Amino acid sequence: MPDHLNNLFANNRQWAEKVKEKDPTFFEKLSHQQAPEYLWIGCSDSRVPANELIGLLPGEVFVHRNIANLIVHSDLNCLSTIQFAVDVLAVKHIIVCGHYGCGGVNAALKGKRVGLVDNWLRHIHDINQKHDTLMKAQQDINMQSDRLCELNVIEQVLNACQTTVVQDAWQRGQPLTVHGWVYRLNNGLLNDLKISISSQEELMERYQEAINSLPT
Repeated sequence: MPDHLNNLFANNRQWAEKVKEKDPTFFEKLSHQQAPEYLWIGCSDSRVPANELIGLLPGEVFVHRNIANLIVHSDLNCLSTIQFAVDVLAVKHIIVCGHYGCGGVNAALKGKRVGLVDNWLRHIHDINQKHDTLMKAQQDINMQSDRLCELNVIEQVLNACQTTVVQDAWQRGQPLTVHGWVYRLNNGLLNDLKISISSQEELMERYQEAINSLPT
């Protein structure tokens, strides 16, 4: 095995030992149950680790990540994760978290071709066109990037709420709230986009409020 991979195993051993020093029974307990209250849907970007950002340990957050944190109704991978989290694990919160400076968002914004992923990023192009007036009101490319990252999260919250899994959970009275956040890489802080939806009745009102609250 290459030396740099051996280093990863060494890091793993050190991490496991540190965890056991704090709680000798941690891994034993972890192996017997998984009961997270949160599903995190985030970007695959290596700089955005879900557990560390919100200070939770393994077993406390269920995670799905893809390029540009998209929730696409034809993506069975993402939908299956949502279904398992909601129906089996009974999470109480779905957190859709993007990040400023997202490479996928910026590629779509600038029309930069990067390969097969261009087809996936077509969804970002659609969001940009949908909110054309707001996007054109931004003063420069950096502000456009920030707005599109925020708009993308808001639209993905809407998409999550419109899945049959979330709709069915609400219909049977299961407590479930979908939230939209954005992470800023240069300070490590999360930005709450003021969109938290707990029922079908408040869906479109909360969505429109979040769009209206964005800076123009």
